[in-house]
Amino acid sequence: MKRPLSIGCIIVLVLFLASCGQPKDGQLKSVGLLVPETINDQVWGTNGYKGMLKIQSTYNRDVFYKEHTDSERAVKQAVKEFSKQGVNLIFGHGEEYASYFNKLGKQYPDIHFVSFNGKAKGDNVTTVNFKGKAMGFFGGMVAGKMTKSKKVGVIAAYDWQPEVKGFLDGVKFQQPNAKVEMKVVKSWDDKKTARQYADEMIKSGVDVVYPAGDGFNVSIIEKLREKGIYAIGYVADQSDLGQNTVLTSTVQHVDTLYELVAKDYDKGTLKTGNLMYDFDNKVISLGKFSPLVDKAYQEEIRHYINEYKKTGKLPDQQQK
Repeated sequence: MKRPLSIGCIIVLVLFLASCGQPKDGQLKSVGLLVPETINDQVWGTNGYKGMLKIQSTYNRDVFYKEHTDSERAVKQAVKEFSKQGVNLIFGHGEEYASYFNKLGKQYPDIHFVSFNGKAKGDNVTTVNFKGKAMGFFGGMVAGKMTKSKKVGVIAAYDWQPEVKGFLDGVKFQQPNAKVEMKVVKSWDDKKTARQYADEMIKSGVDVVYPAGDGFNVSIIEKLREKGIYAIGYVADQSDLGQNTVLTSTVQHVDTLYELVAKDYDKGTLKTGNLMYDFDNKVISLGKFSPLVDKAYQEEIRHYINEYKKTGKLPDQQQK
């Protein structure tokens, strides 16, 4: 997901972690990660950091990261330092890095640049993209199944999010009579506005909410838990926020994705351009189900997911 730019100090840390086994031969030397905010947000940034740990553990390479690289100047300085440290694979943890990397790719031909979304331009630039619609669809099905008031809410960061469109379709497929109330925050991190929308939804009788913004979803789920209202988690498996609140989560396994990209790069098979990842790549899944979700229904959802992996068709298409 794209993260917004913010002002902050640059923090440079190097991970020298012990690893079992011998270094593997290949193209990968050292890896760098640029994060627009922090790795301690327990959602997006943290998942990127976990990806670095996986790469380090698998390849026994040095891994570097910088937080608060939230401007072109900061990115240029970070890449310059990474280059001196022998880094030849850099991940930009957000959409904003795509335009920076398209420019820097020409200056650093020996480094491969990877960011989210955007459009990659150059022989050493790649963007990775989650196919979000399916995860939203299956999350919407669970919401449609569990709503008692037949009123479901979506608090989206932006109206273009494919997972939001998928969620709306999933609710409609499972519960055609349900009313879905949608609010758009126009930010990944505006907790104040998101909480205001949550209050409005609670007052209107909504009993399941999908907070589709990784900067505010934890805050919203905590509020919903206090009010006894269900939630569908977003980006990470958020069942730990309350198994009687979080019915399931739409999970993007950024750590697994980063490991896959590093593997391809090490083998010399990483493609440039725009790459798409989905359930079949094991980088998207539903999280743990709440015990409140009937086991038979859990199996039904899993069946639909398996069919989607095989056919690429969502349940509303499978039945046509």
